[in-house]
Amino acid sequence: MLAPTGWSGRFWARTECSFDGAGKGSCTTGDCGTGGMECKGNGAAPPATLAEFTLAGPASAKDYYDVSLVDGYNLPMMVDARGGAGGCASTGCVADLSRRCPSELRVGDACRSACEAFGKPEFCCSGAYANPTTCRPSVYSQMFKSACPQSYSYAFDDSTSTFTCSGADYTITFCPESAPR
Repeated sequence: MLAPTGWSGRFWARTECSFDGAGKGSCTTGDCGTGGMECKGNGAAPPATLAEFTLAGPASAKDYYDVSLVDGYNLPMMVDARGGAGGCASTGCVADLSRRCPSELRVGDACRSACEAFGKPEFCCSGAYANPTTCRPSVYSQMFKSACPQSYSYAFDDSTSTFTCSGADYTITFCPESAPR
């Protein structure tokens, strides 16, 4: 896919999908709620591992990218930056978090976030917890972070999880070989 300058968006995988001959259906994880194969601009329903991008635009010469577990985890993912300048790093989560997922977060082979599971402001970084001073990592986000140290584990996990690069081509790999399933 060739994205235009200044584009911002997310990529994710949908799993356990079932579609009929007319393209109608749904997926167990990452479903986008359209009832069809195309998401038509809709986002992923949690739990879903996300690759997030903001490509350089008029106000910035840098691309920003990350792999996020804030909306849960449904499969391992890597983002590789190639050919760019400015310390372009690979990032992602190759660990199989479905094997480490606590029972209270487990949904089949996926792992919900604590926000999705419990809906409490302290897990969702909302209300009184909607800033980096009051929103702290939970025991659940720390579990995600220990398994995938370069991935977002909660809303304000910027310092170790946001990467920048200029002029790179990006490759997203779902289920890299190093992650047993």
